[in-house]
This record gives sequence, structure tokens and C-alpha cells, in this order.
Amino acid sequence: MSILEVKKIRKTYQSRFGGNRVEALRDVTFSVEPGEYVAIMGESGSGKTTLLNILAALDQPTGGEVVLDGIPLNSVSDAELAKFRRENLGFVFQEYNLLDTLNLRDNILLPLVLDGQAVSTLKEKLKEVVSVIGIQDLMLKYPFEVSGGQKQRAAVARALITHPSLILADEPTGALDSQSTSDLLGVFRRINQKGQTILMVTHSVNAAAHADRVMFIKDGVVFHQLYRGRSDDQELYQKITDTLSMLRRGGER
Repeated sequence: MSILEVKKIRKTYQSRFGGNRVEALRDVTFSVEPGEYVAIMGESGSGKTTLLNILAALDQPTGGEVVLDGIPLNSVSDAELAKFRRENLGFVFQEYNLLDTLNLRDNILLPLVLDGQAVSTLKEKLKEVVSVIGIQDLMLKYPFEVSGGQKQRAAVARALITHPSLILADEPTGALDSQSTSDLLGVFRRINQKGQTILMVTHSVNAAAHADRVMFIKDGVVFHQLYRGRSDDQELYQKITDTLSMLRRGGER
């Protein structure tokens, strides 16, 4: 069974006084299987950020349905929504969203603390996740004491510690240098190989070339998809570049 089902999603924005209507998404349908690593690409204004916000239950679609792990998001009450996100979704943002008043250990543990989990559970899960991410020596450092790449790896650890059904990553390499980007993409590959499902929105061809499948959003619809198949990263990189060139020319699939 698919871990994520997106069914005929539409999103229309209307100006404050009911004048202009903007259709950000129209009839977006796709599914994600357990353990998949999917990248979403598209030019600014294509609708990919709107789509990510709907998948994160941060925004409501005008029409259609999103089902995560068999649960329709529109069936989750407002009172339960924060808990549902915390238990089922992990988030990685371009700007890290770490709290400067907490060290990295406490930033990573925060979702479990908010969930009221026992101290013994916190220690066990922290040890497990930081060993995968490779930041054991940074736990007592504060965000302002570490590099951007180290902050982002801590953010990935925070997203991973709840064992979410799905990790949603929004431009996770956008603020990183080339070495930190390479390190982070290596982390994503390792956790994906351990079975974690990842959906990433990115402008970076390099980042997208690490995924199993790349979806291209144009004018609010899924315009095209690429599957890795037997391609290596470099071959997939070239296919992505060719597709983006086609999109800019307005060509057919």
C-alpha cells in the first residue's frame, strides 16, 4: 500500500475582495511508496511549495484529498493536527529552524519531549539517530557554535527521531556550501537505504539526482516524471538538466 496518496489536489487563491483568482494547483495526483526517495522540481511559481504545504497539513486544498499512511489529512481535527504532524511527519527546512537557546541534543529531542516520552526512551532514540547522522561529538554545542552543514544534519536528526512515516524536506541544501551539501545528501541516502521515505522539494539538480524519482511541477500540475532505474547519479543529473531545459522552452513531454 502507498504511504502517501495525493488525489486530484486543487488549490485556488482568491484576492481579499474576491477579485482575482489564482489556481496554484490543479488536478495533482500521484502516490509515494514506502521507502521511496522522491524529489519535486519546478520553477518559482509552479506550485511545488503550495503542494508541500498541503502535504505537511499546513494548508488546506480547495479540492481533492491527501492520505498519509491510510489516514485522510482532512479527517484529522485541528486539535489533533500538531500531534499528528509530530508523530507522522519529519520536517527539514532550508533555514534549519533550530532554537538558539537549546543545544543540539535538546533541539533533536524536542519532538519527543513535547510528546511526553520517558527519559530512557529519549536517550535510546537519541543514541540511535545521531549515530546514523554522524554528529555524536556535537550534542552539547549550540546552533551558533556549529556550521550550516552541522545545523542541517541536526535538523535531519530531529526530523528522524520520531520515526516518521514521511520526511518532507524543503530546499534542504539551499543554504549550504558544496561540501556540506555533499555531506547532507550522503545522510539522506543512508537514512533512505535504511527504509525512510523522503519527499524533497528542491531547485538543485545535484540534490534531485540523488533521488529515486524526480517529479516536475509546471503550471500547477505534474508535468513529467523521471525514474532512476539503472541510471547513476551523473546520468540522472543529465536527464534532469535536459527536462528542465524542455520545461523552460515550454516543450512537450
